[in-house]
Amino acid sequence: METTQRQTYLDWLRILSILGVLFFHSAMPFVAEDGWHIKNHETSNLMMESNHFLHLFRMPLLFFISGTVSYYMMQRRSTLSFIGLRFRRLFIPLLVGMFVIVPPQIYMERLANGYKGSFLDFYPSTFSFQPYPKGNFSWHHLWFIAYLFIYDLIFAPLFAWMISPKSNGFKQKLAILANGKWVYLVMLPGILWFTFTSWDLPETNDLIHDGSYFVYWLLFLLAGFICILQPKLMDSLERNRRFALTIGFISLMIWEVMRWNSIEPWQTAWPFKSIAFSYAFTALRPIIAWGWVLALVGYGKHYFNRSHKVLGYLNQAVYPFYILHQTVIVLIAYYIVQTQNESILSKYIYTVGITLFVTVLIYHLLVRPYALTRFLFGMKPKEKPASQSSATVSELQPEAALSALNL
Repeated sequence: METTQRQTYLDWLRILSILGVLFFHSAMPFVAEDGWHIKNHETSNLMMESNHFLHLFRMPLLFFISGTVSYYMMQRRSTLSFIGLRFRRLFIPLLVGMFVIVPPQIYMERLANGYKGSFLDFYPSTFSFQPYPKGNFSWHHLWFIAYLFIYDLIFAPLFAWMISPKSNGFKQKLAILANGKWVYLVMLPGILWFTFTSWDLPETNDLIHDGSYFVYWLLFLLAGFICILQPKLMDSLERNRRFALTIGFISLMIWEVMRWNSIEPWQTAWPFKSIAFSYAFTALRPIIAWGWVLALVGYGKHYFNRSHKVLGYLNQAVYPFYILHQTVIVLIAYYIVQTQNESILSKYIYTVGITLFVTVLIYHLLVRPYALTRFLFGMKPKEKPASQSSATVSELQPEAALSALNL
């Protein structure tokens, strides 16, 4: 039986994932790693390790959940209708982000590197369309939205087929994977792809040179769509959640022990001369990601599949929050890193707290109340008053009611 009613545990996981992104990006000015927009004079190797751990599964989890979101959005929609919806929810906010949200980040980075002009002097350079870092045109953290839009655009016909009665035979075959622990075969394509492509194609998030990761993220999205398409697979993930966590934990411990002891293929202490062992080490990273993602989904289904009065508000807020949060972090961090006699931990805590405070209020006061800003940030139109909405929906047939609630 197909699942047409939105599962609340997926919403909770999405909210927790975005919260994790907040902690991750707030730490970036203070980690001992090059390549971020604003850097503190002193950095922390231990904070870098925490970010490394989060980076293993935070985006894979978001893409997995995005696959389930695409499934629900396809309900009772044609392929063209689904593409139109994704254009409004993803492409419009991406454009707004690239021309309004991201430029202040680049400007603050240029200031930190010695630029003396005002923002009004700087902003016209955005329209030179010279890609960052040489130029000032970029999607920065919004690469996730760009990739998601492209995935949904390409796979919309396949998604439409999979939710239609034409795919009943396919869905019945998928149910076989729910037996025992066969569901974990969904990990295999992603593990193999990453293992044999990531050496030559490192992560860039620029789409053009990101061949390995572009497919890697896609396989998480497809896994999310397939697992929600056949509810027995989600049941299997819940039933075997301890097994997935064991996979994720043991592979993480092996990976960390080898890293902390410089036992890696590119280190002189690497004892294995066979190329097979080098590939085996590389495979640990996607195994960790898949293990933790599927464990979190399983535990989430078991413990978080319950609603709360605050869930509706949070579920609407997380997408605009994601779009806004990194710009707020960069603006705040520009000034925080200049403070003297403050520890890295105190600066980090302050960055997290002020970013949360400012971003939530921008959303609540300037985005949420207005039809135009809701549209520009990819939100649904404002709902009718509860009494009128519930009365209207109650008059509809069950199928129409689901459509009216936009589930």
